[in-house]
Amino acid sequence: MRLLSFVIPGKQDIEWGVQVEDAAYSAMSVAASLADFAALGEPAQNALRELVESRRAPAYRLSEVRVVAPIQRPSKVVAIGQNYMDHCREVNAPIPTRPIVFAKFPSSVIGPTDEIRWRSDLTTQVDWEVELGVVIGRTTRRVSEEQALDYVLGYTVVNDVTARDLQSGDGQWVRGKSPDTFCPMGPVIVTADEIPDPQSLGIRAWVNGAVMQDSNTREMVFGVRHLIAFLSQAFTLYPGDIIASGTPHGVGVGRTPPVFLSNGDVVEMEIDQIGRLRNTCRIEDED
Repeated sequence: MRLLSFVIPGKQDIEWGVQVEDAAYSAMSVAASLADFAALGEPAQNALRELVESRRAPAYRLSEVRVVAPIQRPSKVVAIGQNYMDHCREVNAPIPTRPIVFAKFPSSVIGPTDEIRWRSDLTTQVDWEVELGVVIGRTTRRVSEEQALDYVLGYTVVNDVTARDLQSGDGQWVRGKSPDTFCPMGPVIVTADEIPDPQSLGIRAWVNGAVMQDSNTREMVFGVRHLIAFLSQAFTLYPGDIIASGTPHGVGVGRTPPVFLSNGDVVEMEIDQIGRLRNTCRIEDED
């Protein structure tokens, strides 16, 4: 299933449901939000399938609704640094011997077409990073690699937008990764049953139509199974939590000379079987 959150024209409340071809079917009768649905487990998934198959759910044309981030405020966004072999090579970094873990604050999350915004007195080195987002579907604590994928609700696309000057200047990564709007996400969550192997997905990014990143999730240093098991030994992952699993080669800071985002730039991210983000950049003090 392709799960999404959306706003109906003329309304402000966020609904959620299932995308079927060019229609969005509301699933508000199953749970109040997609995050709540994630916590309800298999009975809710069965109820959702029955609702959609029966066509009893209210339906809207996808072109008529505004698609927003599928999970509005996850309890946490856990991100992984330098997790692609090709990215390590481009930034001349050693291959990590264990996952490099940092956080993006939930307040950074925006939707698949929302603006990425910042002020030039905060940062002048804003970079893009296309990443596979792993959406947790069950409370996850101290699970094994063999069990790990059983705890996944599904997968989405994440842009781990990064202020490189803050990242390098602070001596740690959280502030440079967490400004408001620095985590575009969506457009949908594709449930795990439709992506049995998350390590075989094409992953790409464009800036103003030019291809910047083009790789495959098989390049990950630590695969999704390992990441879930590794993280869950230290802290509990809750339904709706997101793991941003790292980015491949082609980021701006890895280029000669470095390339950073400017006012009006359009950044697009795409992962096979999931979909595409398309976000415009806006430097607020240049409006």
